[in-house]
Amino acid sequence: MDKNELKLTSAEIGTLWGQYINGTMTDTVNRYMYSIIEDESIKNIFDIAIKIFEKQKRQVVTFIENEGFPIPNGFTDADINKGTGRLFSDIFCLHYLHIMTLHGLFGHSTSLGVSVREDLRHFYDSCDNDAKKMYHLTIELLLEKGHFQRDPMFYPDRNPKYVLSKDFTDGFFGNGRTLAATEIISLSFNLKKSIMAKTLSIGFSQAAQSKEVRKFLTESEKIADQQIQSLSKIMHDDSLPIPRSMETEVTTLTESPLSDKLMLYHIGFLYQAAQMYNGTGLASAMRADLITTYEGVILKNIMVTKKWFDIMVKNKWLEQPPLGPNRKELAKEK
Repeated sequence: MDKNELKLTSAEIGTLWGQYINGTMTDTVNRYMYSIIEDESIKNIFDIAIKIFEKQKRQVVTFIENEGFPIPNGFTDADINKGTGRLFSDIFCLHYLHIMTLHGLFGHSTSLGVSVREDLRHFYDSCDNDAKKMYHLTIELLLEKGHFQRDPMFYPDRNPKYVLSKDFTDGFFGNGRTLAATEIISLSFNLKKSIMAKTLSIGFSQAAQSKEVRKFLTESEKIADQQIQSLSKIMHDDSLPIPRSMETEVTTLTESPLSDKLMLYHIGFLYQAAQMYNGTGLASAMRADLITTYEGVILKNIMVTKKWFDIMVKNKWLEQPPLGPNRKELAKEK
């Protein structure tokens, strides 16, 4: 039997379904941003991103159709209110593309890790290469424009050192140590993502049409700000630089350029993705105050995601992923 004629597993179908839903969401936002960007160098990178996804989308559709599953609705041009003005600055759009490229890199790696069939593995290899290309392009342009925020610099010791005291885990009292480089990886990354989530929440909340959606997005902004403050305090206490905020990159537009469904789904996606990244930060934390902070952030995100889920279901906006067969129900049909 041809290796590519093997039926796709539940995990493989799940990755393709997620690739389609989240990919069409990001692509729709990219298309809106492309329509408002004035800087030609930034516009060119968005054009590349849009063309890359067009190619990936065709391949995903082929995989799903060949397995007999329905193509998800996802997000389309119907979720863009054409002709509306600028909600975000050009430089925020570039930051957005960079952060979403990072999400793509992690997502493609995860998908590759659960894929067995050869053609699907090659597909995710190509997606990973596309994401790497976008990663380099966005960083290079952010550096060129002086807007890439590098992580804190450390000074090297002469020799390797070992942990010699239990004080290594103490972050609450005066004899605690400074942050380790391994802890700053997640701290800095989560701060940048929270800053973007807050900025999107501000823009979306002033543009959303539904009162219920506006209320949720306003609360989302406050929660993102609380998390930024919590993580920033830990960095600040060690005299380390904190990524700059981007609230001023949002205009005063109140006419919605995107559908309420897309804006709400997008914020929910970011909170769900944050659970994984905060979990990674928690796993790498060895200081008590850092562990406590991550636990609080994760718990709060669970509460936010529950509210998000309820609103999405109430409005019939949340597409259902493929489910396993219900053997009990099948047995009743006889």
